[in-house]
Amino acid sequence: MNKAPADVRPYAYYTVMRQSQDPKTLRLRMALYAKDHGVKPAALAFKTTPKTVRKWLNRFDGKIASLAEHSRAPLTRPRKLSAAAEGKILTAKRAAPRFGATRLKLEFALPCSVKAIRRVCRDHGLARRWRRKKPQTKRLLREVKKQWRFCQQIDVDTKNLCDIPEYWQPLKGLNLPQYQYTARDVTTGLLFLCYGNELSLAYATVFAGRIIRHLQECGVDLDGATWQSDNGSEFIGSWPAKNDSAFTDAIQRVPGQVHRTIPPGQHRFQADVETVHNLMEQEFYEVERFTGRGDFLDAANHYQLWFNLARRNSAKEDKTPWELVNEKLPAAHPMLPLLGVEYLDELHHSILHSSAAGGYDVWALP
Repeated sequence: MNKAPADVRPYAYYTVMRQSQDPKTLRLRMALYAKDHGVKPAALAFKTTPKTVRKWLNRFDGKIASLAEHSRAPLTRPRKLSAAAEGKILTAKRAAPRFGATRLKLEFALPCSVKAIRRVCRDHGLARRWRRKKPQTKRLLREVKKQWRFCQQIDVDTKNLCDIPEYWQPLKGLNLPQYQYTARDVTTGLLFLCYGNELSLAYATVFAGRIIRHLQECGVDLDGATWQSDNGSEFIGSWPAKNDSAFTDAIQRVPGQVHRTIPPGQHRFQADVETVHNLMEQEFYEVERFTGRGDFLDAANHYQLWFNLARRNSAKEDKTPWELVNEKLPAAHPMLPLLGVEYLDELHHSILHSSAAGGYDVWALP
């Protein structure tokens, strides 16, 4: 004889159902109890109505699967969208897959309700159930950048070195440089460094001109190359200026080259060069010990050589920048990754004093 379980009696049937992970089990016990004791005693024992007991008793055919809920969806849809209306929704969704139902209705002037748009997208498997996660976005961007040619985009930036605790004392005590000027080819990761004691449009122009001349001497085709920087004064000069800065002129003087700035405040556009700044802080400034300006310059040159020739990048198939350069340029000049690190203060000073005498003229790039 089936008895009502002790853990069911203190609670009403619907209270237990709301908290049950498998309602079919409870309905099975109720149906078996009703077979032995009748519908009304089962309703009393399980604290529900005779109508509910009778419904599940009639549905029970000896298999527990028969006690599952039936769909309550209507059998007919008198206001169902036409095939043409559904086609408009699907076309709009495929054109803008990241748009939600409200946005689709607004931007594409769809004549149906937001609920209907959402249902159509869901029925055709186009509903966006989650946002693309950041690591997935990074992987997709890497795949895009991997297809670029060498020097298709060069990211250039500066870093203030005063906020590195391990570097602060040697900076002040040994008169070491306060700013790092960094340029990096995006697709291969090839790195070029220089240092200065100030953020200066003149220094940035010397830095860019030096790299451009080196690339040209190594036979690199710079037609179509883009130099990307932030909106710092060392790159764009004075913000109210009506003409291009000297830095922009130095880049765009080479046919086919373009200087482009990122949107204000959007530093993620400079992720490739910002990554180098973070790596150098961990691998160079926090671990190296310097005895003077000459020793610092030697250490910086060694780090740049190691980075370009020996350091494998896990984000770029565990290959070094020089290996990636050779894949894209099999006949690459062997001096390409060997441009030395210099002090821009001294380079700028030597340029000013080596300019042709007579007249008032802008000094030539190195």
